[in-house]
Amino acid sequence: MPASTSVSTTARTLLPASFSRTAGYGFTTQQVHGGDEGLHGSSPHGDRVAPIHVSAGFRFEDSAAAAARFTGEEDGFVYSRIANPTTAALERRLAVLEGGAEALVVGSGQAAITTALLGLLQAGDHLLASDHLYEGSRGLFAENFARFGIAVDFVHDHADPAAWQRLLRPTTRALFAESLSNPRNEVLDVAAVAEVAHAHGVPLVVDNTLATPYLMRPLEHGADVVVHSASKFLSGHGTALGGAVVGGRGFAWDRLDAAGAPLFPQLAGASAVLGGRSWVDLHGERAYVEHARHGIAARFGPTLSPFNAFLVQQGVETLSLRMAQHSRSAALLAGWLERQPAVLRVDHASLASSPSAERARRYLPRGSGAVLAVTLRGGAPAARRFIEALQLFSHMTHLGDVRSLVVHPASTTHAHRTEAERERAGIGPGTVRLSVGIEDVEDLQADLRRALVAAELATPHDASLEGSRVDGAA
Repeated sequence: MPASTSVSTTARTLLPASFSRTAGYGFTTQQVHGGDEGLHGSSPHGDRVAPIHVSAGFRFEDSAAAAARFTGEEDGFVYSRIANPTTAALERRLAVLEGGAEALVVGSGQAAITTALLGLLQAGDHLLASDHLYEGSRGLFAENFARFGIAVDFVHDHADPAAWQRLLRPTTRALFAESLSNPRNEVLDVAAVAEVAHAHGVPLVVDNTLATPYLMRPLEHGADVVVHSASKFLSGHGTALGGAVVGGRGFAWDRLDAAGAPLFPQLAGASAVLGGRSWVDLHGERAYVEHARHGIAARFGPTLSPFNAFLVQQGVETLSLRMAQHSRSAALLAGWLERQPAVLRVDHASLASSPSAERARRYLPRGSGAVLAVTLRGGAPAARRFIEALQLFSHMTHLGDVRSLVVHPASTTHAHRTEAERERAGIGPGTVRLSVGIEDVEDLQADLRRALVAAELATPHDASLEGSRVDGAA
């Protein structure tokens, strides 16, 4: 039997992801110890840090053990494309931090979204997604999923539960949104959208990359699945790609439609791989993640390298410290930028002017994250001069680094969208995206001040005067 059909429970081999010896401890303690097999070591050899296991496969004790692992009757590692002790350690940590039943790590954030949704959707199904998304996600849904026969609609007013409700179809099998949108830092009303999803009998999948579990845990507000690009804030150092899928508790994966058929036959129906049993029969609330692991990730192959899993885990152990600094500095800079004559608009949920301000108070008491959008009055010429004058902000298409980053969405990440689509998303020719790092905020402010001077020099005289009048009136 090839390794791709293995149904061993691998990630639960040494310790169930839902279990933590640190239960009841605070977040920062959990990010260091959560999911460990013991508080004083991570292996029988006494390694305090989970070691890097670089073996492609794992030996069986005998023929009976080999057969038992492939039928799921015995736990154990089989092949690193399915699970590996190093990646399993990261999975347990992330499951604890998000408050989930189990986690699966894969090669990138894009792989995490793909794996999470292909675990729910098949040809003929419908996905309902927020229109305020990372462009890679939007392109995946609109183009690639369409080729698989999966229909997609985008909700423009994602803050309005009725807007989600209006676009539901009988074939809708999942709702998808970002907890904090990229790049405008809009806060999702997770509980309201989850209520819409659950009334229709389907799960809500939330991309929690920009918030991280330190700022928000969507599963606690009604979401059913959380995904991450671990390349961003979870790692924080910009050296490793990775993605994660975390399954929550309480969703009935064996629920039926009005005609009495399973809404998710791939999870609740008899499986030849499982000897006629279903994933729900075998794994209960972990059915979704186990199916995603063995039925999607193991077959499509978006394997996370043990080296990258190790690097991400090192970043996770300082997550709370970094996110507190990121959020504090971003809020200070957003408030200061909003008062500058060269700036037309700043989008960050910490601002009283933000449409998300009330939701930020409710969902994000620890801060609103590091990413903000700044729209300059001088349009594209001002944005170009602004970016090129920056010295501490690295000009690159990435975010979530300890280093501050900047990019011009209209000409890069959103270049393939129409002007009307960009306008609807709040991205103009003068919009720049900042990902605020952990440098001293005074140094970042000085860098931005210098760049604003350059932007004003590129701003047409009439626009500059209009900006002064508007700011003066305010």
